[in-house]
Amino acid sequence: MRRIMSTIAAALLMMSASAQVQPQILGDNHAMQPVTVDQKYLLLPVQEKEEFANVRVIADNQQVQNFNVRLAVDKVDYYVPLDIRRFGKKQVLLDINFHGDRRTTGAIKDFACWKEMKQTEAYDATNREKFRPQYHHSPAYGWMNDPNGMFYKDGEFHLYYQFNPYGSQWENMTWGHSTTKDLIHWEAQPIAIEPDAIGSIFSGSCVVDKNNTSGFGKGTIVAFYTSAGQHQTQSMAYSTDNGKTFKKYENNPILTSDIPDFRDPKVFWNPEIQKWNLILAAGQEMRIYSSPNLKDWTYESSFGKEYGNHDGVWECPDLMKLQVRGTDKQKWMLICNINPGGPFGGSATQYFVGEFDGHKFTCDTKPEVTKWMDYGKDHYATVTFDNAPDGRKIAIAWMSNWQYANQVPTKQFRSANSIARDLGLYEYQGDIYCSVIPSKENLALRGKTVKKPTQACEIVVDMKSATEIVLWNTKGEKVVMSYDGAKHLFKMDRTKTGDNSFSEAFPAETCAPTYGDIKQLRIFIDNSSIEAIDADGKMAMTNLVFPSEPYNNIKVKGGKATIYEIK
Repeated sequence: MRRIMSTIAAALLMMSASAQVQPQILGDNHAMQPVTVDQKYLLLPVQEKEEFANVRVIADNQQVQNFNVRLAVDKVDYYVPLDIRRFGKKQVLLDINFHGDRRTTGAIKDFACWKEMKQTEAYDATNREKFRPQYHHSPAYGWMNDPNGMFYKDGEFHLYYQFNPYGSQWENMTWGHSTTKDLIHWEAQPIAIEPDAIGSIFSGSCVVDKNNTSGFGKGTIVAFYTSAGQHQTQSMAYSTDNGKTFKKYENNPILTSDIPDFRDPKVFWNPEIQKWNLILAAGQEMRIYSSPNLKDWTYESSFGKEYGNHDGVWECPDLMKLQVRGTDKQKWMLICNINPGGPFGGSATQYFVGEFDGHKFTCDTKPEVTKWMDYGKDHYATVTFDNAPDGRKIAIAWMSNWQYANQVPTKQFRSANSIARDLGLYEYQGDIYCSVIPSKENLALRGKTVKKPTQACEIVVDMKSATEIVLWNTKGEKVVMSYDGAKHLFKMDRTKTGDNSFSEAFPAETCAPTYGDIKQLRIFIDNSSIEAIDADGKMAMTNLVFPSEPYNNIKVKGGKATIYEIK
C-alpha cells in the first residue's frame, strides 16, 4: 500500500489502564478535565454530528494550546491524538466550552467523551478506510485541504498542507507535512507550523534561499503563509533543517491590508529583475510585490479586474514562466484558483497566459476569456514546487470540492491530492493554453498488464475519433467517459458511480474542450478518484467516486485499452 505512513504510529495502540479523573462540571456548557500525564497522547473521542467544543490546554496556570474539536456526546466516530507530553508537565487541565444546544444533547455530565478519553503511548494510524487512495498523497488522519509550501531540495520533495489535527472536517488550520523522494511514496512528518497569537496558519509557499538574501543562512527554507486572525495578514517563518522545523520571524506580520480576503502568498525568485516576487489573492484580484531580501516588500501592481471568472473568491495564486511547446517563445502563466465559480459548480483552477516584467502581469487574451486547467469537479488549489529539478513546473492539487468536501463518506481522514503533473504551454488555433501531463515519476507505478480494472490501476486508451469507455461493477455502479473527436469534447458521467447521497452537488456530468485531437488517454484510478488526462497534455479531468465495490469491468467502444496494475 502506497498510502501515507504516519511517523507517530507505532506497532500497537496501547491504552492506559488508569481512568481519567472525573471532570469538574461548571455549568450547562462548561467543564474542566484534569489530566495526569501518564503517556504521550490523550485520545479525544470525536462525534462529527456535534457542534465544536473549544478546548484550552492549561499547564502550570498558563494556556499552552487552544483548539476546537467535536467531542463525542452519545457515541464515538473516531479518536484524534493530543500530545500532552510535549508540555513537559506532570498534569494538564483541559478547559472545555461546548457550543452545542444542551436542550437536545442532554446533561453535560453524561457526555460520552468523559469516559472515552484515554491515554496511549502511540497513536495507531493504520488505514481503516476502504476509500483511502493507494498511490495518492493523503494525511495519516484528520482533515486536509490546500497543498502549501511545496519545494524540492537534496533529493526530496516536501509537501505541506492545510491540516486539522483534531478532526476530519475543516478547523484548526495548521501546516501538516509530508515528504517523498519519488512523488509516489509519501512519509508523514510532524506538524510544521502551528497557530499562534496572530492567527491560524492558512495557505502559502516556501522557497529555497540559495544565496542567503534573507540573512537566515545559505540554503534556508523560508515559508510564507497567511495568519488568519481577526484579519488576514501575511507572515514568515524559516527553517535551517531542510523544512523539518520552522522558527517564526520575530517581526510578523510582513504584509497587511484592509481587504477581508487577503491571503495565500506565493513567492519565487525572478532572475529577470534579480529580486523575489510575491503574488497573493486580495478579494477578486491578485496583488504582486517585490523584495530583495524576503523581508521588505514593495507593492508593484494588481491583476484581475474584469478578467476571467469572478463568481467566487480568488485564492491560491501561482506565477511562472514556461516554454511554448514546439516554438522558441516563452510566456508567463498566472494560476488563479476560485471558489465558487468552477465550470460545473464549486471550486476550480483557472489560469491566464501573458507577459510579466517583474512588476506587472499583462494577459494576452480578452477579459471575458476563461481558461480552466482541469474540467472535473475535484481539482483545486493547484500550486507548483519551488526549486523542482531540471526547471520543471510540477503541480499538485487538492482533490476535492468545497461543495461537499466536509461530507464525503470517509471518517479517519478526508481528502487526498492529485497525482503530480508537469505544466507547460501549447498553441491551438492562434491561442496559447496550459498543457497538463502526468509527471514522469508516475510511470514507475506501472506493473504488469491485466485484463480487468482494479481498485488502483492505470488504464491507457488508444482513441479513435469517437470513443466511449464504461467502467462498472456488479452492483450496477458505473462511470461513463466519451470522446467526440468531431466536436473536440470529452465527457465524464459520474451520476451513477456509487454513493452520492451525501450531497446534491456531487452527481454530475463534466465536459471539457480538447483543443485538438486526443490520440491517447491515460486514466488513473485509485479507490475513490478518477483522473483522465490526455497523454499529450491538452485536457485533464479529475472526479471523485465512491463505489460500493471496485469497478472491475471495462468496455471500450472505438478504442483499445491497456490496463496496468499498480506495483
